[in-house]
Amino acid sequence: MQGRSTKRQKEMARQQKQRDKDAKKAERQREKDTRPPRQPGEEDPDIAGIIPGPQPPLEM
Repeated sequence: MQGRSTKRQKEMARQQKQRDKDAKKAERQREKDTRPPRQPGEEDPDIAGIIPGPQPPLEM
């Protein structure tokens, strides 16, 4: 009977992960809704600082 409890645990973990994802999605939507609208010509905060083209290599 070990298989059934393992299956139940996996299903509960999957459901919890989905609830966490839904909560994060709702939080992002609330943040988006409360953000003031951008003015014409204002830089998009999602792409601020991004430089098009090849990126320099990371220094390690």
